[in-house]
Amino acid sequence: MASPAVNSLADAEPTPYWLTAHPAPHPCSTLTGATTADLVIVGGGYTGLWTALQAKEQDPGLDVVLVDADLCGSAASGRNGGFCAASLTHGLANGMARFADEMPALEAHGRRNLDAIEATLTRYGIDCDFRRSGELSVATEPWQVDELSRTAQLATSLGHRATLLTAEQARLKVDSPTYLGALEMPDAVAMLDPARLSWGLRRACLELGVRIHERTPATKIGDAPGGLLVETPYGSVRASHGVLATNAFPSLLRRLRHYIAPVYDHVLVTEPLSEAQLSSLRWRERQGVGDSANQFHYYRLTEDDRILWGGYDALYYYRGPVRSELTDRPATYALLAEHFFDTFPQLDGLRFTHRWGGVIDTCTRFCPFIGTAFDGRLGYALGYTGLGVGSSRFTAGVLLDKLYGHDTERSRLRLMNTAPVPFPPEPLRWLGIQLTRWSLNRADHNRGRRNLWLRTLDRAGLGFDS
Repeated sequence: MASPAVNSLADAEPTPYWLTAHPAPHPCSTLTGATTADLVIVGGGYTGLWTALQAKEQDPGLDVVLVDADLCGSAASGRNGGFCAASLTHGLANGMARFADEMPALEAHGRRNLDAIEATLTRYGIDCDFRRSGELSVATEPWQVDELSRTAQLATSLGHRATLLTAEQARLKVDSPTYLGALEMPDAVAMLDPARLSWGLRRACLELGVRIHERTPATKIGDAPGGLLVETPYGSVRASHGVLATNAFPSLLRRLRHYIAPVYDHVLVTEPLSEAQLSSLRWRERQGVGDSANQFHYYRLTEDDRILWGGYDALYYYRGPVRSELTDRPATYALLAEHFFDTFPQLDGLRFTHRWGGVIDTCTRFCPFIGTAFDGRLGYALGYTGLGVGSSRFTAGVLLDKLYGHDTERSRLRLMNTAPVPFPPEPLRWLGIQLTRWSLNRADHNRGRRNLWLRTLDRAGLGFDS
């Protein structure tokens, strides 16, 4: 007999909620024939769209062509939780561990970047339910309370508003019997609808004259007289400069594949909550919420009062395949549903309407890196590790600085001039990641204590996360 948690999944469609909640735009035509441009962009997710938009804003006369293998925003950019963070370093602790000397500047850049995203949405009339509602990091184990206290002190020292909450105070924000405390950072994160952000950026790009070709996979990139040649099944684009923005998908630059491990993350969305159910949660400020475990959950309310619930079980498959069938994993959905009702027992009987998975471009330092190839004519950005909704705009701007020789404060940042340590080849990659996942789970059940393997990774500046 199925458990109540499993029964709650009976009608959950294997489709991303965001991509079906509102009508998608009509697809742009597939590229047929040869064309030329000043800038060619491969990938129509956030990185590609932000690059195209900022390129046209900086130089309206620039001829920009963007190609995407499917539809803009159909991959990670339309499937994520909609947490638009100011952090450029996947959180304060990770930033301090890797870029301590730059953290005051990085946090200032991140806050300005979040402001700039909001200004862009206003300027182009992009309605994506953008809310500066902040984030609540909750402790569900005693050892996490101490971690949050240290994070609060660090956040304050770096210019953030940060308030440490007791268990009672936390439950007045969002009511769960599992909470032992929380850290509230009201300015660190904005919540939004990720698909509508993608579609809005796409529309703005088209209005500025960007030529977008969807259902146009790039199959090869190489040198060409005066620049680069990107080949597609039915055509090609010759351009003086280019950008690869393909996230976790296998890169056309094969050497980049050693820096990324494609990790599968999974999400559930509930049916709309009734007024009584919503009232039982006290979730009036609609913050994004994340727990403080190594294997963590993230959750938030949607515009129509559903709960999106994701995370925890980040999965890596041997050799790192990226295939659509791997996004659907019943065992993970059942586990997520059990955790959901453990967190919110007052919602017993609620049903899930959507379930889906997606691929995250994890790197060993957990935060994005950029670089160039083909003598500086081709730029790339990847490694967001699940926190690219906000930082993708920043990296896109730095890519343009690099490609067109603009010496700026942001382009001189060490974050933007270094790369993570690559993952080892298989089978060592798979073995190392599985050992790390097992060790993180052990730490979560052993008062946060990191075993010898995790301590060794820490000393080497390596890691695995989603």
